[in-house]
Amino acid sequence: MTTTPVPSADDPDAPVRFDTKLAVLVRDDLAVWQRLNVTAFLVSGLAARHPDLVGEPYRDADDVEYLPMFRQPTLVFEADATRLAAAHARALARGLTPAIFTAELFATGHDSANRAAVRGVRTADLDLVGLAVHGPRSAVDKITKGARMHP
Repeated sequence: MTTTPVPSADDPDAPVRFDTKLAVLVRDDLAVWQRLNVTAFLVSGLAARHPDLVGEPYRDADDVEYLPMFRQPTLVFEADATRLAAAHARALARGLTPAIFTAELFATGHDSANRAAVRGVRTADLDLVGLAVHGPRSAVDKITKGARMHP
């Protein structure tokens, strides 16, 4: 999956339309700290799976370097548990691999325990509190259908 080329240094303000979309859905009944935590974990999955989404390092006027970030915007949505489960099913049906965060992960403390918590639950029984997906614009629009932009 590719994205539209980024603007050149000659015209960094030129409009860009990306062929793909990044979206995060968080369950609407989570506390604010949980929404932020879930979002942070989920976007790390997108960056790991799709390193081409990550841009160049940033530099300030004093030439201090900062870490790179995604080349394109990430849209953050909220949805109830039913819509989140539907989005998960639509992502899988379209052949996309989402990053997921289940309620059980709030009780774990490291990656190995997180993976074990997910591994112990069948797909249909996952208690999803968030998911992130990257894919063609139209597919991601269909996956996130019915979700609201996060306030």
